[in-house]
Formats: sequence, C-alpha cells, structure tokens
Amino acid sequence: MCGRYRLSRRKQIIEEHFETADWQEDWSPRYNIAPTQSVPTIRQHPKEPVRELSLMRWGLIPSWAKDTSGAARMINARSETAHALPAFREAMKLRRCLVPADGFYEWQRRGSAKQPFCFEVGDGGLFAFAGLWDRWKDPSGQWVKSCSILTTIPNSLTSAIHDRMPVILQPDSYDLWLDPGMTNTQVITELLKPYNARLMRCCPVSSRVNHVENDDVECSRPVEVSKTQDSLFA
Repeated sequence: MCGRYRLSRRKQIIEEHFETADWQEDWSPRYNIAPTQSVPTIRQHPKEPVRELSLMRWGLIPSWAKDTSGAARMINARSETAHALPAFREAMKLRRCLVPADGFYEWQRRGSAKQPFCFEVGDGGLFAFAGLWDRWKDPSGQWVKSCSILTTIPNSLTSAIHDRMPVILQPDSYDLWLDPGMTNTQVITELLKPYNARLMRCCPVSSRVNHVENDDVECSRPVEVSKTQDSLFA
C-alpha cells in the first residue's frame, strides 16, 4: 500500500516537470503527506490536450457515497481489481489522474517497533503515481473531489519491506493514462506494473515521519540503523 508520501518540490518545478497549465492553487513543499489531506493531482482537460493541476482530498469518495466515512479506507486501490469494484470501476474507465511525488514511505517491523523507509526514483527526482479520482456532493451542495493511488505487487526493492507498492508510471505512459478518450480498461491495466527496482533506491529514515504533525525535511533524512539493532531484528 501507500499511506504516506513526499512532494518536496515547489509549485513552479512541479508545473514545469509535468508540463501543466498554470496552477491557480497554493502549494508548499510537503515531506509527510497523509490520508484525507489535500494533495496535488494532474488531469487532462476533457476537450483539449492540456494537463491541469488541482488539489484533491486523498481518500476516494465515490459519487454515490452517502458520506465520507469510508474515504480513509480508499486511499489505495488494487490495480488487479479496480476495474471490477463499484467504488473504482467507473473512475478506472473515465477518471484517471497522476499524483505527483518525489518519495514514499513504508514501514518494516523490527521486533516491537517499525522502522520507516523512504523510497525514491533515481536520485530523488519527481515521478507520478497512477491515480483515480471522483467527485461527491456534500450535504451543503458543495462538490468534493477526491483521489486514490493504485497499488501493485512489489518489485525486488520494495518486497523486503512490504507486500505491495504504489504504481509508478513511466513518463511515456502519462498521455495514455490521462487520455479521456481511452476507455478500454484492459489496455490501461497493462500500464500498472511494478516499477523497475534498478531505477529506485531506499534508505531508513527518522521515526519523525510516524507522526502526521511532523512535516519537515527531517522526516525523510536518512538515518543509520546500528548493526546491533539490525541483527536483533533480522
């Protein structure tokens, strides 16, 4: 799964990297993004070949939901079954998005504790998760846009820490993934594969990331795990 991630780039860098139109909303670099918070997403304009950035709530709320109570459980969608589940089926066909990031966290149990690890692509550059989105009207009549990050089986790097990993799309797949005219979910599903482990890296990081209220560069700063501790929990 993917329950925390990092997007530490400034607004202008995100716009340039993903070649989006001007982003009207405010954004400050984040180091510990958590479920139910507002996160940047990228969609393609339905009538023009233009990518648009906007904030959405992380934790998908299906359009037919009675309330938001189930959103926290829908931060992720399994790529193998999303096309068949009522909560994600229509979004998989018609409402796909990119979720920009430059790192994500997973935890490995070591005895009675859990050691957080930060995973990056390349040298820590920007990448995009495959995402789904939907919109739901709240009791006051306001539209709430929300999203979910797709997951897949782990590659050889992430498998040592967790049995799932978020789907990281290849840049040359962005256009097809975002294309509103592509409604063939069988074709789309072919893009949802584990990312090449040789193009990724990971390192243990501070336990500061365990707490949502901590959101600074120290959350993803590498730390050393002592050999003694490592052997005790191996």
